[in-house]
Amino acid sequence: MEIPAINLKAIVLVHWILTVWACLISWLPLSYVLGNTSVLAVGVWAIAQRDSIDAVLLFLTGLAVTILTDIVHFGLFYAAAETLYERSARDLFRFSGGMAILSLLLKPASCFFVYQMYRERGGIYNVNFDLETSVDSRCTTDSADSFPSVTRNRDAYQSIDHQDQSGSSANPFNQAEDAKPGVRSY
Repeated sequence: MEIPAINLKAIVLVHWILTVWACLISWLPLSYVLGNTSVLAVGVWAIAQRDSIDAVLLFLTGLAVTILTDIVHFGLFYAAAETLYERSARDLFRFSGGMAILSLLLKPASCFFVYQMYRERGGIYNVNFDLETSVDSRCTTDSADSFPSVTRNRDAYQSIDHQDQSGSSANPFNQAEDAKPGVRSY
């Protein structure tokens, strides 16, 4: 089954709209606002530099970190804000809280699609969730089966251990034997 291509602009736009709607009333602290908008700014950087692997990797890392920080923010501030806005702006608080929770629920899917973009741009880290092939053949413990493995694809690298020995070891700098010392033949 083919993974659908989701545009990076769409991901940033959806999370920006949901973050703005989550901050309609001030029930979340400033750290929520600054954390999410700074990650979205990195997302804009990833859009602007289409060939940058670093921008996409930093955006992916920021999305993953904001998943954890959003959970902490909601756990600490939701109940207190619910009692605070119970009488004055109850519907607005519910809308704002719902948009913040929807943003949090969409972030793992966004991380998945941003990881696919990272791989398309030439990223070298592989996350393998296949339990049959993710375990190293030298490892015999069953506890490693439950964790995804992260590896680097080194198929494109050339080995520097075995260099071509034909003629280059006798004269490593390709200088003529009869040339004067200090004068290079080009």
